[in-house]
Amino acid sequence: MQADQIRTAAVLGAGTMGHGIAQSLALCGIETRLFDLDAGALERGLAAVAANLKQGVEKGKVDSQARDAALARLSGARELDAAVAGAGAVIEAVPEKLELKRTLFARLDAALGEGVLLASNTSSLSISEIASACRRPARVVGMHFFNPVHIMKLVEVVRGRATSEPAARCALELARRMGKEPIDVQDSPGFASSRLGIAIGLEAMRMLEAGVASAEDIDKAMTLGYGFPMGPLRLTDLVGLDVRLAISEYLARELGPRFEAPELLRAKVARGELGKKSGRGFYDWG
Repeated sequence: MQADQIRTAAVLGAGTMGHGIAQSLALCGIETRLFDLDAGALERGLAAVAANLKQGVEKGKVDSQARDAALARLSGARELDAAVAGAGAVIEAVPEKLELKRTLFARLDAALGEGVLLASNTSSLSISEIASACRRPARVVGMHFFNPVHIMKLVEVVRGRATSEPAARCALELARRMGKEPIDVQDSPGFASSRLGIAIGLEAMRMLEAGVASAEDIDKAMTLGYGFPMGPLRLTDLVGLDVRLAISEYLARELGPRFEAPELLRAKVARGELGKKSGRGFYDWG
């Protein structure tokens, strides 16, 4: 199991994270299949990759020949078996629901050869729990990318209890091949980044709820005062308020009440204000 021998990869889920992961794989020379059952989601994901690469060329960040080659390597699929056939690595980026991921990984484990790397982009769920649905959990690892994937360099490679050294090493090498900077993390609630990021994000929401400052000024405090590339409330809008709420509830169960979600977050999710994807969150994206 070696990253430099991976010629084909599949990304499962064409949403915000999935299409970004697919773009990074295609750019680094890997034939990439982006899978989603929803035809509209798949179309939007492929269009987003094309738009990102077009913007990269315009800004001088991506060579036009590299863009054309990446787009030629990328294809969409609505049949799971077709998407993963012949893949050396499969990266899952479906919604943050443990049973959904367990069911998917059990199917992948049964269908794919032992040498195929199985990675989850989960930002908080236990890799060990996901892998326990598999007969061969040693090849299951976490690869937690960051939004926007085509810009952010960090990838958390998360070792579950059963993850083998070859699988972890392959994931670390694959991340580097994709132009990312991986960190090596043991499986624990929230890993390293989500635990810290959620703590800051929830406190920013509590400050907004208490009227300490506007969303814009709270975000400026972190971008201008601490050098964050993006404020915690704007980042929450990009990630999705529903995603942040799910992570918060999970961490509160695992680590205690300091991760309980503010009422402001719960109310916004209940109203369908999920961030950029719905047009409104802590900011108006309309």
